[in-house]
Amino acid sequence: MKLKFTKMHGLGNDFVVIDAMNQQISLSPEQLRRLADRHLGIGCDQILLVEKAEGDADFRYRIFNADGGEVEQCGNGARCFVRYVHDHGMTGKKEVRIETLSGVVIPKLEANGEVTVNMGVPKFDPGEIPFIADQRAPTYPLRLDDKEVEISVVSMGNPHAVQVVSDLDDAPVLTEGPFIEKHSRFPQRVNAGYMQVIDPHHIRLRVYERGAGETLACGTGACAAAVAGIQRGLLESPVGVSFSTGNLFIRWEGENQPVWMTGPAITVFDGEIELQF
Repeated sequence: MKLKFTKMHGLGNDFVVIDAMNQQISLSPEQLRRLADRHLGIGCDQILLVEKAEGDADFRYRIFNADGGEVEQCGNGARCFVRYVHDHGMTGKKEVRIETLSGVVIPKLEANGEVTVNMGVPKFDPGEIPFIADQRAPTYPLRLDDKEVEISVVSMGNPHAVQVVSDLDDAPVLTEGPFIEKHSRFPQRVNAGYMQVIDPHHIRLRVYERGAGETLACGTGACAAAVAGIQRGLLESPVGVSFSTGNLFIRWEGENQPVWMTGPAITVFDGEIELQF
């Protein structure tokens, strides 16, 4: 089976984007893992499928992590999605409505080439994240094997556990992140974020993502960290979120309000791959 694709990235968080509207697509978890493999396939953090909407939105957006599992939301991917459908002549709209597993997101292509996305209203109730806790709280203690850490928990369509650290470069992202990702209090696993507060409008961030490991950037992680920091009184909107590869800008006006994210979406190349299985 020959498969046409486009390789894209948002601040280094990279994607294989596939048009599933104009070509027949049926990919098994094994095939998804092969596409994402950086040695045996194309290589990416996530695979994005562009599909026909089932409701009154413009498109449907499906996201698969490098391990082949489908997930609810991806902020960097949403920005690449609108760039893709616009550049490939699939829509003339600068702003599109896209169905995801977690609801409709609305990315807008800005005049300067960046993309702003309405990421929806963040969820804090443990049952909606999902996270096992008796009641909602600003932070929660989370017991790991050898220590206890303090986390904020929020869903941006997908679950995030955010910690504040004093030095991001020394944060235990790669050693601790995998244990938080699969912690028993997160029934659907979780993205583990580590943020260093530079000032009330600026943070540095690293994220260990479900099914992908540490990525160069994470859009929903940036939203979750900014929201968590604002809720705790550590940050004020707007918040610049710095990754090693660049910056995202997050606006949130508070409880029951949507989160707005602005950042780049870059096309790397178009290609075709033949799947052997």
